[in-house]
Amino acid sequence: MATTEIESTFSPEFVQELLPSAQRVALLYNVSYLCLANFPKLERMLRERALETQMLFGSSEAMLLKCVLTSGNLVSSLFPMLKIAVEKNKPTLAVRYLGKAKAWINDIIDDVDDLVKKYEKHTTDVATTTSDVIAEKDSTEQKIEKLSKERQAIKDHLEKLKKDLKQAVDELGNIDTKLKAKSNELQQHVQDATREDAGLGIFGAIVPFIGPIVHAIYKTATSPGVVAKTKALENEINQLISEKTALRQKEWQLQNEVINWQMQETKASIELGTIPSPEHLPEVQAHLSKIVQILICLLTFWKKVGTLLDSLEQKTFADEDLVDFLEDTKEEFLKSITAAEMVWKSFGAGCARANVIFAVETKDAYKFLEFSPSSLPKEEWKKAHDAVMEKLKEIEPPVTPTITMETSE
Repeated sequence: MATTEIESTFSPEFVQELLPSAQRVALLYNVSYLCLANFPKLERMLRERALETQMLFGSSEAMLLKCVLTSGNLVSSLFPMLKIAVEKNKPTLAVRYLGKAKAWINDIIDDVDDLVKKYEKHTTDVATTTSDVIAEKDSTEQKIEKLSKERQAIKDHLEKLKKDLKQAVDELGNIDTKLKAKSNELQQHVQDATREDAGLGIFGAIVPFIGPIVHAIYKTATSPGVVAKTKALENEINQLISEKTALRQKEWQLQNEVINWQMQETKASIELGTIPSPEHLPEVQAHLSKIVQILICLLTFWKKVGTLLDSLEQKTFADEDLVDFLEDTKEEFLKSITAAEMVWKSFGAGCARANVIFAVETKDAYKFLEFSPSSLPKEEWKKAHDAVMEKLKEIEPPVTPTITMETSE
């Protein structure tokens, strides 16, 4: 989870990390559903869990739409009023609109918090279903003493792939540790830089992402030493991100290979009359947990924005004696708000794209539940399985955003 928290501070588009997990969950349910053909009791259990996930995705769609609308309100309402308040030296006007913005944000915080709790409970329910399938499988396999040579060969190859996958995951963990340490160093450096520069300090107070602040450091007349250190840290982090992206691609490819060989093992198990292992349900749990992690980051993000607005109100607008301060820093303040508008537009666009994906997943991705896999002839079963595998291969792993980000009109 720590890595997701770090990445959420790099770019306003971090919410899009939700998309690959959301897309893979439905496909993995579909594969699991096919694997449980001829076991009606287990089919029903899995169908219940999948329908619960579909309903949660509907709630996620609504929550993301609220994020889009709130981001739009910040850009179209709060920021313009802050500009007017600064231009006309009216702190009370700014305080009034900051209060409205805080109310919007608190509303989202409540929604995301409630959604996180529902996802956490649902993930636990999926784990229980996985255990139930395993228990049913074990009781059935007691009747079978020996696996076929073909199935054993498949199992051996599958174990090798799993070891390779574990190695890739471990390497990713090492990269994450280095990335966290280096990003913490950059965060501290950026904080030091914003404290020493009034314009950067104002910009940093209303933009909760490191990337745009790093870009601002390059554009302002900051000391050469600060710029050089910033660039060096950025290069080191981007190198780690590049290595992480390559490892993610490798991990993604191995995951698809593992799924394919698991399906071959499943076919062999079905032919032997045994219940296949629920190999894909733990990955469903993993992706649901990933969604939970990102939602928690979204919750933390909005809480942080609320704190920033409180700080802005207290330090800049709460005291009438600070009118002179506003007059002295008016130009820097207005420039910072204009730049912040672009960052928030980018965040809103990212939430909008995530909203669309959840809408599609909620509406279309669970149609496989409308039929029973037990009713499919072998050729149809194979055709359905191959189609799901192709879709899984088409989904790209999430890409970690690099630090420096140009905002565009």
